[in-house]
Amino acid sequence: MARIRTVGLVVRRDRPRAVRLAHRMIGWLRRRRIRAVLDVEAGLRGAPALDKDRLAREADLVVVLGGDGTLLSIARRTGARVPILGVNLGELGFLTEVVEAEAMPMLARVVAGRYDLDRRLTLAATLERGGQRVGAFRALNDVVVTNGAHARIIEFSVSVDGLPLTTYRADGIIVATPTGSTAYSLSAGGPIVEPTAEALLLCPISPHTLTNRPVVLRPGARVCITIARREHDAMLTVDGQEARRLAGGDVVTVRRGRSPVSLVRSPDRTYYDVLRSKLGWGGR
Repeated sequence: MARIRTVGLVVRRDRPRAVRLAHRMIGWLRRRRIRAVLDVEAGLRGAPALDKDRLAREADLVVVLGGDGTLLSIARRTGARVPILGVNLGELGFLTEVVEAEAMPMLARVVAGRYDLDRRLTLAATLERGGQRVGAFRALNDVVVTNGAHARIIEFSVSVDGLPLTTYRADGIIVATPTGSTAYSLSAGGPIVEPTAEALLLCPISPHTLTNRPVVLRPGARVCITIARREHDAMLTVDGQEARRLAGGDVVTVRRGRSPVSLVRSPDRTYYDVLRSKLGWGGR
């Protein structure tokens, strides 16, 4: 594994424990002559502050101190070569599975090269309007088309690899990765998929036709979602964080991303431990 010379810290600033842990990590790294850089949005002192795009380019390791949403905000910008160590400062997360008490020992393990990675499949999405590409996006969890400000169903058609699948009348549709199967897709009735599996999930949201069920596709599938021309109130949302308004006739194309996201695996718990904890399985 490559030597770690620069560590980027992405910190949820409204969590005092995250701020304290960030300062502790900066001191620990400085004593070992490892450069630390901070996400400028954290508003912290003690290390150079960079925007997320530059931090993702310069870091050899990214440490996230916050929750799953904080991790998603940097994961979309990070290439496969950069491992991400997620430390959850609240309840145990699906993505930030290392807890606070394990953070410093885990950082030491990663810097020493004694760690394992999960390579998580990503999504690449494009938005076309009038035959012209007007947006491109990367997602770790999901790409979602939904109704907009009004609580009403929208109509859209879906094709897979250029072959018609069906026309939906629904609140929307989710294209999710296995990692995203425990996010929005789960609440919409989608299956839980082991996160290192390779597949795409297609999950309608509150479809008007009850036989419209979630579909699991091969990882190389190309999904095209075309908004009906009479629709004027629809939204595209990426990982629950980036949003664009959609117009009638817009086409959203989703396929496997070119590079995965590399997450540091906790040696102290399995994915199934996390499932039991988050979903309350086995309790009485």
